[in-house]
Amino acid sequence: MADMLKVTLVKSPIGALPKHRRTVEALGLTKLHKTVELPNNAATKGMISQVGYMLKVEEA
Repeated sequence: MADMLKVTLVKSPIGALPKHRRTVEALGLTKLHKTVELPNNAATKGMISQVGYMLKVEEA
């Protein structure tokens, strides 16, 4: 299991629920196609599962 995940925003959060928009922002994703590296832990996985329909996730 990799210790980091590459997360990319591939769908705009404009029409999403306000809670989902805040989750995307908390992940550090501010623009479309921006990629961030996040630790592979339970908190990050929970956030990713909530807004997974807007993200592309890869192991880093």
